[in-house]
Amino acid sequence: MFKENDHSNDKLHGIKLQNIVEELKDYYGWEKLGDLIDINCFIINPSIKSSLIFLRRTPWARQKVEALYIKTFLK
Repeated sequence: MFKENDHSNDKLHGIKLQNIVEELKDYYGWEKLGDLIDINCFIINPSIKSSLIFLRRTPWARQKVEALYIKTFLK
């Protein structure tokens, strides 16, 4: 028997982390993003690549970024 996956509660289902970071960067810019979420990958020599590496290894930071994305774009 197959179990259906219910992703209706996951607002970010199907959205890649790279897209989240790129859209937030385009919307806020690195400086404002660093003000909103105080993590070094947004403050010191920010780049999409370094941010993705850090966020994939750091669940608490990824949660903050995802929460900001939801608040900003998926109200």
